Amino acid sequence: MKRTLEILISPTGGIQIDAIGFKGPDCEQATRFLEEALGAVQVRQRKPEYQQRTVTQRRQQVGE
Repeated sequence: MKRTLEILISPTGGIQIDAIGFKGPDCEQATRFLEEALGAVQVRQRKPEYQQRTVTQRRQQVGE
């Protein structure tokens, strides 16, 4: 799945950042630089994807 950051700026200057395609704490890591640059976070909503974890597959060959 493609990962993107969607940034919405309201006419009143409010900013909303949506991390799309991220799972678990990866979304917070992806948006951290924006949050630090823009200032204090007022509201943080975690989507259901936050509870999911990224699965890494490992393959191991057994010697003969």
